[in-house]
Amino acid sequence: MTKNLLLYLIILFSISAHAQKKSKITNKKKAAIEIIENRIEELISLSDEIWSYEEVAFKENRSSKALADYAEEQGFTVKRGVAGIPTAFTAEYGSGQPVIGILGEFDALPGLSQKTVPEKDPRNPGGAGHGCGHNLFGVASMGAATAIKELIDDGKIKGTIRFYGTPAEEKFFGKLWLVREGLFDDVDIVMDWHPSAETKADVQAGLALVDFLVEYHGQAAHASADPWNGRSASDALELYTTGINYYREHVKPTVRIHYDIQNAGEVVNVVPDYSKIWTRVRDTKRDELVPVWKQIEKIAEGAALMANVDYKITLISGIHEVLVNRTGAAVLQKNLESLGPIEYSEGEQDFARKIQAATGKEQVGSVSEIEPLEETLEHPMGGSTDVGDVSYVVPTVRLRATTAPKGTPWHSWAVVACSGMSIGHKGMEYASKAMAMTMIDFYEDEKLRKEMKAEFKERKGDYIYKGMVPEGPPPLEME
Repeated sequence: MTKNLLLYLIILFSISAHAQKKSKITNKKKAAIEIIENRIEELISLSDEIWSYEEVAFKENRSSKALADYAEEQGFTVKRGVAGIPTAFTAEYGSGQPVIGILGEFDALPGLSQKTVPEKDPRNPGGAGHGCGHNLFGVASMGAATAIKELIDDGKIKGTIRFYGTPAEEKFFGKLWLVREGLFDDVDIVMDWHPSAETKADVQAGLALVDFLVEYHGQAAHASADPWNGRSASDALELYTTGINYYREHVKPTVRIHYDIQNAGEVVNVVPDYSKIWTRVRDTKRDELVPVWKQIEKIAEGAALMANVDYKITLISGIHEVLVNRTGAAVLQKNLESLGPIEYSEGEQDFARKIQAATGKEQVGSVSEIEPLEETLEHPMGGSTDVGDVSYVVPTVRLRATTAPKGTPWHSWAVVACSGMSIGHKGMEYASKAMAMTMIDFYEDEKLRKEMKAEFKERKGDYIYKGMVPEGPPPLEME
């Protein structure tokens, strides 16, 4: 029997077995839903507080503190500043096996500050904003963890719940350092979610990526009086980007290459002696990413030779694609169908249609239906997440819940607006309930946990995971 056929049969059997169980909300799940509903106003308040802080990667001091303080108030044992990151923390309750982890993010994106109105109108011009809904992300996960904590406290389920406060997902991928410190090594299953324009079990792997800096060092000179005495670091940078852009024609369609010029000189009448550019390369598989990355490093070297300057390449970090677990996703799917879709008021739909009008999308409002369980694509497109690295050390189940209207451009002011009002709040509450219900299944069903681990081992195969981070501490002061 081939490896792929064996994997298919394992997944098919486990999904079929769990699908045959009657889809209903058990008393324990009803209790978890009630706990979340009873706390929803304080969860919304906490989410709006984090939304208002607008804190970016590794600077989420107030956001992290608000979540960690809340966890302590609920009776969790909190460890702050884990993995050498001041804004990373864990919050744990219970004892023994199984240990179920749940992820919570809370960083914002630069330049996206926005009021809760359906047209572009920044709260703090030039400031950051939650254009990926992470103010909802961390709080929904905390709500689900708190529901599980209460059930453990009441003796209704047994085991350990551990919330991970994970900073800097948008830029530096903070989970990499938590993984490196072994903080997931004793966990049986991890639960994760992300704000979205649809509601579904997420069974796509996303893209692996690598981030690195290229710096050029030349010789300054007067740009008019004696430019022949200068060696332009800016020339090297331009040659580098030109090389990248010619290279785009000769990479696979799944490859994505981005760059951000961070320094290219200060004034027009000086030949620049320094330049710096942040480069990002993505592909659907880490192994397929590496040759593209190495070719772009050669382009950087070639640009330095042509401009007669020195150069330096520094790895920032890199992440794996997600190792999907369809066995766990099938259980999540059942719980989504039991919950039913999110319902919206006409006022919320009006807000949604105005968001769509302002961003040039079809005015259809927010989508209510639950998407069916998709086929896992071999080469999916889309974004990237450091959840991928977590998924290579522990079986990970992922959810998407609707927090913004259909078609909304992500990483935009429009998502910020929705993340601070009731459309976002409803998605947050829904995600919290769905994850709590699914974790109850994980706690109660040892056979399910074994099936999930079997799929995890089969998908991972003989691949030996190694995180793509440089030695030493996280880049806390890097801009």
